Amino acid sequence: MNDADLLIVGGGPAGMMAGLLFARAGVRTLVLEKHGDFLRDFRGDTVHPSTLDLLDELGLLEAFLQRPHDEAPRVSVLIGGRSYNVADFRHLKAVRGFIAMMPQWEFLDFVAAEARKYPSFELRQNCEVTGLATADQQVTGVTTADGQTLSARLVLACDGRGSVLRKAAGLPLLDLGAPIDVFWFRVPKLRTRENGTTGVFQPGQMVVLIDRGDYWQCAYVIAKGSADAVRERGLPAFRDKIAGLAPTVADAIGALTSWDDVKLLAVSLDRLTRWHRPGLLAIGDAAHAMSPVGGVGINLAMQDAVATANILAAEMARGEPVDGLLAHVEARRLFPVKVIQGLQRIVHTRVLEAALLSQASTANPPLAIRVLDRVPLLQRLPAYVIGMGVRREHIHSPRAPTHEAR
Repeated sequence: MNDADLLIVGGGPAGMMAGLLFARAGVRTLVLEKHGDFLRDFRGDTVHPSTLDLLDELGLLEAFLQRPHDEAPRVSVLIGGRSYNVADFRHLKAVRGFIAMMPQWEFLDFVAAEARKYPSFELRQNCEVTGLATADQQVTGVTTADGQTLSARLVLACDGRGSVLRKAAGLPLLDLGAPIDVFWFRVPKLRTRENGTTGVFQPGQMVVLIDRGDYWQCAYVIAKGSADAVRERGLPAFRDKIAGLAPTVADAIGALTSWDDVKLLAVSLDRLTRWHRPGLLAIGDAAHAMSPVGGVGINLAMQDAVATANILAAEMARGEPVDGLLAHVEARRLFPVKVIQGLQRIVHTRVLEAALLSQASTANPPLAIRVLDRVPLLQRLPAYVIGMGVRREHIHSPRAPTHEAR
């Protein structure tokens, strides 16, 4: 007998949401997570209206919003000392017109707690997957670092942008390139009534300030491969640069006492050209690594999980084979991935790379940003693309009568 019907590798947004939905449908589901908890900083923390809608469809939204979070109904950028509004989420046709700024560990802990209410769900932590088990070209399970082989009818690869499983499966990867990397760090702040999340642009440099209540989560954008050069100039110079670029954080920038407080995110933008092989399907970052632009990665991963359950869960619950349906998941999700990655590439080249290469003495906002700021009605367009996405999913996967939450 298999260890599970569905074996999910990776306890991130795609993996945990898929685990909840398949367990809810009565599919014996085992999620393997290599870490012992979800407490890893500098992950995506923006829960967009499309994801809030999904939680509402599950009847979980009000409980979710009891978790610590801040609400960002608008997004602005600071250019040349002036603030420009670029996206307004308050007018979306969504149950909540804001982005919920919630630490990802809170989000994942919430989904895990809800999934555990179903008897067919198991989360096994401190379990690192190292490879695939196969028989006659069919994936039959996974191997783990402690020497186990776990078997399942289907393996779902949700193990992130450095996916061990997609490499082991030989799935072909298209690298779209990215001209930037990001230094992530946090700076303490006083909590304010309004969420102050913004981006700051100056000639040759930029930083994103994500208001997390009692601290700023900061993303300092640098040219691809320039991290060592920045470090060589020393931490005091780095602090001075950030303080000059974003005076909002200047008084507390001394909280950065070593380079250990500054984490490098090597930005990648890629996607698989085939997401599946018999017995295995990749979704989320394992299928398509997204840029931080727009903070859409977590929400695309959630949409992938919902589409996967919509297409596969009922068949798996009935004990039917699903290899013939794996291509349907890819076909359903490939279009929105291509659209969003295409938009991110435009932002990379026409906004971020251009700004980093700028030698101007003052920052001039692009025409599009000036127009968005002057015509508030137009701010609904980027809000829709960021907040609701392309080809958004709704939950159609079944809820098995014998698998009601406990």
